[in-house]
Amino acid sequence: EKTTTFDEAEKVKLNANEADDEVEEGEIVEETDDTTSYLSKEIATKHPLEHSWTFWFDNPVAKSRQAAWGSSLRNVYTFSTVEDFWGAYNNIHHPSKLVVGADLHCFKHKIEPKWEDPVCANGGTWKMSFSKGKSDTSWLYTLLAMIGHQFDHEDEICGAVVSVRGKGEKISLWTKNAANETAQVSIGKQWKQFLDYSDSVGFIFHDDAKRLDRNAKNRYTV
Repeated sequence: EKTTTFDEAEKVKLNANEADDEVEEGEIVEETDDTTSYLSKEIATKHPLEHSWTFWFDNPVAKSRQAAWGSSLRNVYTFSTVEDFWGAYNNIHHPSKLVVGADLHCFKHKIEPKWEDPVCANGGTWKMSFSKGKSDTSWLYTLLAMIGHQFDHEDEICGAVVSVRGKGEKISLWTKNAANETAQVSIGKQWKQFLDYSDSVGFIFHDDAKRLDRNAKNRYTV
């Protein structure tokens, strides 16, 4: 079964617009039987992804009530094709429109965005920082790189989180095996390349984050 790459994921969204660009304004286009058949087939055909993915949302209101961490997480939508991704993405607020305190996650299906999840337990995170309201494009390109299996160590990827805070936004990329330095450094370098991000980014082990909280130090930097 053919899966869809990062570039193809963007092309699928543009296909409908490309046909319109070839028609001059006011021009009437006759639809032949062949055209109708082709369009019907294209509309009916979906482009499968390598994995299914799930959007999760963390409710900032519940956080303010000091609920146990993770208890406010809710499953929003699971998708497995490019078309279903765009349908979800276009109907979910982008980071710049989320309230302060909100976290939006996109993880491989059946992996929960929690340190305690068995797949994530021995992993860690790469993290990028952005000025307030400036992470929308980077969030989209992070999603496209993930669902389009563009990382050389794609099996290491668990998911990504965008966190909206008063001073700005952060995007975190979660991986499985923090101790695998070769894989983690490769992922960090490729992520920066995909986003054309020039600042340094650091990788923190989940174990360090749990033990040391904000005092946790980067184990790898690219």
